[in-house]
Amino acid sequence: MQRAPSSSPFARHPTLGFGLLSRRERWGLSARGWGALFVLLLGLALLWFWGVHRFFAITRPVPTDLLAVEGWVADYGMRVASQEFASKGYRRVFTTGGPVEGMGGYVNDYSTAANIGAAKLRHAGVPVDAVQPVPSRVFARDRTYSAALALSEWLKIHHPQTTAINVMTADLHARRTLLLFQMALGPRVKVGVIAIPSPDYDADRWWRSSEGVRGVLGETIAYVYAKVFFWP
Repeated sequence: MQRAPSSSPFARHPTLGFGLLSRRERWGLSARGWGALFVLLLGLALLWFWGVHRFFAITRPVPTDLLAVEGWVADYGMRVASQEFASKGYRRVFTTGGPVEGMGGYVNDYSTAANIGAAKLRHAGVPVDAVQPVPSRVFARDRTYSAALALSEWLKIHHPQTTAINVMTADLHARRTLLLFQMALGPRVKVGVIAIPSPDYDADRWWRSSEGVRGVLGETIAYVYAKVFFWP
């Protein structure tokens, strides 16, 4: 009597090429499955589209009398930082940043975003003796982390009792600034962040402005790099 083929999933599959190739059945998406996948991906894209600006432009301050401002922030941002300093009772404000673009690298401390930002803050009304520039000498890459590391070293030497500090930066840069400053200052110092809104486009409709689109796409790439690939 001829034996019926086995229906067991462990039955031998047809092979070719001296057993190097085999034919197996597999599961695949049906038309309904592809439709469900499309709806899921579309929902995720819309969720990113509507929430990405708020995700990056985070404001999460901590109780402290110390403030840091990234020195490359534009003049409008320095005026906002001056108002923040005056209204929230800060005792000291630090400006951070490395060599300015166009210098070809580090030349001197005066040609850094930290010193230029300090001058802008003083011009915006912050008392001269309250502003402390903390320049970094790194230019080519990882500038935000290098600026934060320079601030960390300055605080260890001149203000070792520091336990908390708020950092102000441009809106879309805020979440990455928080990540990198906390990484550089370590667990001993609690870092807060304050996002300075852009005066050039409506944050709730960022996709209507070329500046908003460039900012969101660029920050998405930069944040993924900082979160996944960057290692101090």
